[in-house]
Amino acid sequence: MPVARETSPEEILLLGHPDLRKVCAPVGDFKSPEFRAEGRRLIGALEHFRATYGFGRAIAAPQIGILKRLIAMNLGKGPFLITNPELSGESRERFTLWDDCMSFPWLMVRVERHRHVDLDYRDEAGKPQKWSKVEQAVSELLQHEVDHLNGVLAVDRALDRESIIARKIYEERKAFFDSQVDYAIKNRDSSRFPRLS
Repeated sequence: MPVARETSPEEILLLGHPDLRKVCAPVGDFKSPEFRAEGRRLIGALEHFRATYGFGRAIAAPQIGILKRLIAMNLGKGPFLITNPELSGESRERFTLWDDCMSFPWLMVRVERHRHVDLDYRDEAGKPQKWSKVEQAVSELLQHEVDHLNGVLAVDRALDRESIIARKIYEERKAFFDSQVDYAIKNRDSSRFPRLS
């Protein structure tokens, strides 16, 4: 009887990998075995990260080398896929925050985002969906992930040269750095992240 082999977790591509700078192609065939396998890989990568580090709400397909317009999310009620997302509306009101990313977990980046967005996308079956006036916490996340699908990283959106800092420094002086932005992500316990010495 063959022994079941445990699949290894997906490698998350790090800052500098060329795939992170590519514009992703739309998902076309929602019934294809390839799409199903890619969706499982992406959800698996997100869930492994969450289990390992205790946080993580979303990951975009290019972060594991899949150059498709596909995002896996888990907002606390289990993972799901968003395919071919397009931001169809953005509030005029904007806010600043310290953003982080699984592809450069040792950095924090001060960026500006729209407070609310509207998102048009397709679900796992290819059915069109609309997410209107998305709340702030998810709005910033969706903007971050859609950027990934367009080859744009948070470091590209840094407000100025003082807006990219080491996560270690951020954590040591969190109150000071959070006073520099309009919004701080809650429940971001990154104490289990591997540290760079």
